[in-house]
Amino acid sequence: MTAILTFIRQPLIVALALIAVLLYLGQTLSPGFASGGQVLRLLIVASLLGIVAAGQNVVILGGREGIDLSVGGVVSLSAIIAGNVMNGADSGIVPAILACLAAGAFFGLLNGLGVTLLRIPPLVMTLGMLGVLQGLLVVIRMGIPSGRAAPGLSGFVTQPLVAGIPGIIWLWIMIGLIMAFMLHRTVFGHRIYAIGSNEHAAYMAGVPVRLMRIAIFIISGMFAAVAGLCLLGYSGSSFANVGEQYTLPSIIAVVFGGTSLAGGKGGYTGTMAGAILLVILQSILTTVNIDESGRQMVFGATLLVLMMFYGRGRAMRA
Repeated sequence: MTAILTFIRQPLIVALALIAVLLYLGQTLSPGFASGGQVLRLLIVASLLGIVAAGQNVVILGGREGIDLSVGGVVSLSAIIAGNVMNGADSGIVPAILACLAAGAFFGLLNGLGVTLLRIPPLVMTLGMLGVLQGLLVVIRMGIPSGRAAPGLSGFVTQPLVAGIPGIIWLWIMIGLIMAFMLHRTVFGHRIYAIGSNEHAAYMAGVPVRLMRIAIFIISGMFAAVAGLCLLGYSGSSFANVGEQYTLPSIIAVVFGGTSLAGGKGGYTGTMAGAILLVILQSILTTVNIDESGRQMVFGATLLVLMMFYGRGRAMRA
C-alpha cells in the first residue's frame, strides 16, 4: 500500500491524471475539445511553452533560488530577429536560427556573468535583464509588428511532418530526449544536480561552479531563443511583448513537474507534462470566457499552491 501511495503521489503521475481530468472537463464544457485535431493544436502550443521551460528547468535545478525571469524578453527579441532576418523567405531560415541562438546565448551569458562574477541574485539579475530587453524591443520596433515567418518555418510548426504530427512536436520530443540524456547520463548533468544540491560541497569536489552556472544561463537563453523562433512560425509575425506570456507559466510547469525550487532535485519529463497541463487549463479558462488578467491570477495562485505542497522540496539554501 505504501508503495502504491508513493507512486500515485509522484508529480508526473499527478500531472498525467490531471491532464486526463481536464480533457474530460473540456470535452464536457465544449464538445470536440478532446478531439484529435484539437489535442494536436494544444500540443503545438504546449511545445512552445515546453521549450522555454527546458531552459528554465536547468536554471532551477542549478539551485541558489535560480529562476530566469528574462526568458520572455529573449523569446520576444528572438521572434523579431528571426522575422527580420528571414522576412518571409525560406533561404533566411538557417541565418535566422543562427542569429537567434547567438542572441539567446549572449543574453544568457550576461545573466550568468552577473550572477557569478557580480554576485547578483538570479531573480534580481534576470529581472533587470528583462527590463533591458523590454526597453531594447521598444526602441527597435516601437511596438509595431516586424518581419514575417518563412513558409517553411510556418509549415514546420503548424503542419503535419511525420505520422500526421507537426514538426514542432517532434522537435519537442527530441528536446525531451536530449534533456533526459544530458541530465542523467552526462557529467555536465550530474554537476548541475551537484551544485543545486550543495554548491559548496560541489566546489570542494572540484566542480567548476562558476562556469557551470554561466553555462546553465546560456542554455536557458538559447532555449528561449528557439521558442521565439518557433513562436514566429506559429503566429506568422511578432510583436515586442509576444514572449511575456511564457515567463510565469514556464516556472509553474517546472515546479508542477516536480523540480524543487531549492534546486538539485527533479527532471524535465515532469516539466513536459506540466506544460501540457497548463496549456489545457488555459484553453479551458478561455472556453469559459475568463480574460487574460483572470488567467494570470489563476496561474499565480497555482504557483503558490504548488510551492506550498511540494515545490520547495526542502528549505532554501543560502
